[in-house]
Amino acid sequence: MRIALVTPARAGTRTGNRHTALRWAAMLRKAGHRVSVATEWSGEDADLMLALHARRSHDSIKAFSDAHPERPLVLALTGTDVYRDIRTSNAARESLGLAHRFIVLQPLAIEELPAPLRGKARVVYQSCATRLRHSPVKRGFRVCVIGHLREEKDPLLALAALGHLPSDAEIEVVQIGEALDARFAKEARTAMKREPRYRWLGGVPHARALRWLASSHAMVISSRMEGGANVVSEALRIGVPVLASRIPGNVGLLGRGYAGYFPVGDARALAGLMRRAACDPGFYRRLRRACLRLRSIVVPANEVRMLRQALGI
Repeated sequence: MRIALVTPARAGTRTGNRHTALRWAAMLRKAGHRVSVATEWSGEDADLMLALHARRSHDSIKAFSDAHPERPLVLALTGTDVYRDIRTSNAARESLGLAHRFIVLQPLAIEELPAPLRGKARVVYQSCATRLRHSPVKRGFRVCVIGHLREEKDPLLALAALGHLPSDAEIEVVQIGEALDARFAKEARTAMKREPRYRWLGGVPHARALRWLASSHAMVISSRMEGGANVVSEALRIGVPVLASRIPGNVGLLGRGYAGYFPVGDARALAGLMRRAACDPGFYRRLRRACLRLRSIVVPANEVRMLRQALGI
């Protein structure tokens, strides 16, 4: 089958959407399909379109639907789609109407869709193929934050949490990701001069980011909005406990009963959670066991199976 995979994330970028598109393309090619990956559909013949992002891929979705109304059009919904754009953007809503099926990255996202459309949605858990296993540094307690520095991620919350911890607490924060807003870059650089427990490494190759993740005692995901973050799947695969903002995108992956949540934007609560994870061995083991139990959902074979079912191929 010829599949046109459209993602607004350009080649060479390290965004989650780009990683997802390339991973899905590789999986589908391995299954025998011909897959083109582009930022927009240019009219090439395809039996099926798989588009990421309802609003930003709208032009391609509309063009493919107009040209081939009878051919399957599957829309993978991102976090900004599910938790913002389908409420505020006419283009995103039109994309919903044109798609034959939807992919969401965790089950709670289905609840955000208009009731008549929920039956079209299928969950595909993102996977990670790394063979790395959790091997935290021996000295201190390392917390990593991985993801581009942009508003939706509330990227500097872990840094702010350090300000609520005693200066002698042996907790460090390592931040990885390009600053998509110059304000965050300035704040991160300034913070490194005054806070010895904080390091911002900027954008690094994916393999290196995974090594930092494996060497950390815990990972913080402080997002205000997520569809189902790939970095959570990576942490689960490696076995790294996750400290997560209590938003549907995180709860849908980690479960309602997970103990490692903090209120969105609450640096003091995150600081308390970081300190508890660092100082309470029983609590830390509880988090680690919960994450290890979820490892099976993020293996590549599971993602391949769910993706093919969602596409109907």
